[in-house]
Amino acid sequence: MKCVTDTGLVLAQEVEPAHRFFSRLKGLMFRPSMQPGTALLLSPCPQIHTCFMRFAIDVLFLAEDGTVLYVLEQMKPWRISPIVRHAVQTLEMPGGTLQGRVKVGQMVDFKE
Repeated sequence: MKCVTDTGLVLAQEVEPAHRFFSRLKGLMFRPSMQPGTALLLSPCPQIHTCFMRFAIDVLFLAEDGTVLYVLEQMKPWRISPIVRHAVQTLEMPGGTLQGRVKVGQMVDFKE
C-alpha cells in the first residue's frame, strides 16, 4: 500500500501496517534504519515514543478520515510525543521525508 497527500505528494511507496498490540508495541524499536520510501502505520495511536530507536523519524498524526492533525519532523531517539487528541493513526517515516511539505489540515490517503 502507498501513502499520498491530497496535493499528490507520495510520502511512501510501501506502508507497513501495525494494527495489533505487539506490532504497535515493537514499532520501529531495534531496527537499524528505515529505507527511503517506506513508512509504518500505527493504529490506533494518539502518542508515540522513540525509545530504543537508532534514528530520527518524521511523524504524521491522522484523524479517522485521514486529516493531518499534528506533524513532527526529525523526532530524535529517546523522545516522547505529545498526546494528539482525536488522532487514530500515526504514520512514521524516515527523518527528512516531510521537509515542511505536509501541513496540519491536509489529507492523506492510502492506496493499494
